[in-house]
Amino acid sequence: MSIVLHDTREGRKRPFEPLVDGEVTMYLCGPTVYNYAHIGNARPAVVFDLLTRLLRRRYSLRFARNITDVDDKINKASIETGKPIEEITARFIKAYNDDMGALGVRPPTVEPRATEHIQEMIAMIETLIEKGFAYEAEGHVLFDVSSNPDYGALSKRNLREMIAGSRVEVAPYKKAAHDFVLWKPSTPELPGWDSPWGRGRPGWHIECSAMAAKHLGTTIDIHAGGQDLVFPHHENEMAQSTCAHDGAVFARYWVHNGFLSIDHEKMSKSLGNVVLVHDLIEEFPGEVIRLALLSAHYRQPLDWSDETLAAAKHMLDRLYGAVRGIDVPAEAIAAAEPPAGLVEALEDDLNTPKAMAEYFALARELNKASDDDERVRLAAIMYAAGELMGLLNEDPEAWFAGKTNGKITPEEIGTLLEERKAARAARDFERADEIRDTLAEVGVLIEDSPSGTTWRWDN
Repeated sequence: MSIVLHDTREGRKRPFEPLVDGEVTMYLCGPTVYNYAHIGNARPAVVFDLLTRLLRRRYSLRFARNITDVDDKINKASIETGKPIEEITARFIKAYNDDMGALGVRPPTVEPRATEHIQEMIAMIETLIEKGFAYEAEGHVLFDVSSNPDYGALSKRNLREMIAGSRVEVAPYKKAAHDFVLWKPSTPELPGWDSPWGRGRPGWHIECSAMAAKHLGTTIDIHAGGQDLVFPHHENEMAQSTCAHDGAVFARYWVHNGFLSIDHEKMSKSLGNVVLVHDLIEEFPGEVIRLALLSAHYRQPLDWSDETLAAAKHMLDRLYGAVRGIDVPAEAIAAAEPPAGLVEALEDDLNTPKAMAEYFALARELNKASDDDERVRLAAIMYAAGELMGLLNEDPEAWFAGKTNGKITPEEIGTLLEERKAARAARDFERADEIRDTLAEVGVLIEDSPSGTTWRWDN
């Protein structure tokens, strides 16, 4: 069975076949580094990290996730704070990678920065001008949308709909309102580079086209990103890359994740409901946030709320509870494979809800097992599944000990369990039951098994 992905351009699921047998190239639009990443930024990072983990089971993967470190939002942040642009971008590049790392997002193969690829952008713009797809006007260079009859194929819009539904800059130097900027002039206080059209800086869209071509080649297998980027960003990328490379396909599969809302409202500064990952990871384990982001199918809308996080915490407690107290040798984990049903679910367009159902079926089987060897075997499979999903990275005891519900500490729980153990040894079952009831009243459930007694939060 092959991996199946929903291709935005085709509007349907398609069996995935790489251009080069055994090798895959993949590009993901990364952050614009002027502030901390919000939870909406984290969704594509986590979703497509899962896709890279899945692809690496079958293929050699070269994965590029770019950094946009030249942008008007960065310039604005520099002016507002009085800090140099380089200081702002360096700070938030590190913050983004640290915060995504806390969510289990692995580093890409290559992380190109826009400012390090200015010459590649200039060269691509020159090519577009030479071939009649772009024109210079008053220090700007613009892509002539009318020169590309395939424009709109990705977003399935005609030009009138695109103009009405987007923030198209209407300027006198444009031949048409929908032509988009490839290069624009910079005033002395703004960052800029020398070019055939004067000192200036690149437009956003040309950045990704140039970096993708430099690091992945003319045609890439998978271009990923959020649904909000389909138009105009990805539409423009596809147009300029295809035209610059003599009609060669830019991306063979376009894969986009759905929108994220906050308590059924669009996340925005004006509503004051922007949720920053940097703040969330101070309050919740990264795995909780990761699982919450994977709780809905990636193409579906995801509503983010306290309930979303609470449900993810509860699910992880169940998974960690299943492997708790089982000593699994590292070689057993290395030799184990995730459940076939879980892998099949992910290979069917990253069906994470179905994959998690398979995961919990395995956890239930482990909970019912009594043979020690069988428990070790099943626990190894649990960890192998966690390696694929980006979960179960902590020691189970540390997972439970590191949490509190504000009513009782793990240390106090341990003391009561020792007292209960002594009471049971003395056949004082009334006292043992009292301790069980006391713990239950403060949200702690205890479970007795042949291998001993464990506890977990009742949430």
